[in-house]
Amino acid sequence: MSVSQRIWQVGQPPQRLPESRLASEQELEEMIVAKPEIVSDEWMVIGRQEETGFGGRIDLLAIAPDSSLILIELKRGRTPREVVAQALDYATWVEALDADSVMRIYARFKAKSQETGDLAKDFEARFGTPLDPEVFPGQHQVVIVASMLDASSERIVSYLSKRAVAINVLCFEVFDHGTDKLLSRAWLRDPVEAQAASSSGSSNSSSGSWNGEYYASYGGKNRSWDEAVKYGFISAGGGAWYSNTLKLLKPGDRIWVNVPGKGFVGVGRVTGFSTPLPEFRVHVDGQEVPASEIIAGGQLDPTVDLDKMEYFVPVEWADTVPLDKAINELGLFGNTNSVCAPKTPKWRTTIERLRSAFPGYDSL
Repeated sequence: MSVSQRIWQVGQPPQRLPESRLASEQELEEMIVAKPEIVSDEWMVIGRQEETGFGGRIDLLAIAPDSSLILIELKRGRTPREVVAQALDYATWVEALDADSVMRIYARFKAKSQETGDLAKDFEARFGTPLDPEVFPGQHQVVIVASMLDASSERIVSYLSKRAVAINVLCFEVFDHGTDKLLSRAWLRDPVEAQAASSSGSSNSSSGSWNGEYYASYGGKNRSWDEAVKYGFISAGGGAWYSNTLKLLKPGDRIWVNVPGKGFVGVGRVTGFSTPLPEFRVHVDGQEVPASEIIAGGQLDPTVDLDKMEYFVPVEWADTVPLDKAINELGLFGNTNSVCAPKTPKWRTTIERLRSAFPGYDSL
């Protein structure tokens, strides 16, 4: 089912805004460079019109908070089906990029605006975390930006996404509002699905089947592992990129929890769904108490925008260790997404090691 968008001006009666168009898709590219939140407020544009060596140029290259790369291709007058094929061809170029190549791409991108480009420095300034050389660049995803998608292209994208290829389509439309033009956009797929597909494997290792057990990264400002154990939860927030993957979890799922910089600290079973801070409750002395009054000394703000809010998933712990006894060994799987379903061989070997380190893992 193709994405269709309409906008009405509120009134009695409401007035539907007439559809319009941009002067050129070059204008849309300029807008995305100036305001990347048009596609995602969690991405940082790092490259533009780069030669692929395949006889073409990518439109835009962005980076996400987990250091994965996003290839953004605009329709530019081609048929949507041609865009899908072209984007997949360019994705093979992205997959082959190493850290030095990405650094040079960013330097060239910044040089166009007569600025010095230091990706590691700018990444940390933008996302508040260092660019991890052990995982960068790792995963990638493809985003096609088009005003419409024909049925054939939609079938192709659907087929690929069902097979865990990280591809999505952002459909945009332009409307006239007096002398102004308004831009509306909608995703073909829930962005969390593409993010999950991107994080499930690495471009540097062959993928396999998923074993049904989730990896969870828990940590950061105002997040205490002691509280997570005591009250039974994991959480994430500060942006949709961080909290959205919590939606992958459902009751009964097994999760293995890693605290960044420390190691694996616990395993348990999920007992509920992702819940925003104002609605989440914890048990204190046999009574349910709003988490906003207890967690982090009551310092979490339950009134912030839903995209920035802290979200919680309740967990019954099967086996845990304190931070100073975390399992942190060379070769164990790691990922900066809050939750992912890894398909890499490293995840299977990591699980084997963790099962011996957490003998109570199967008690629930």
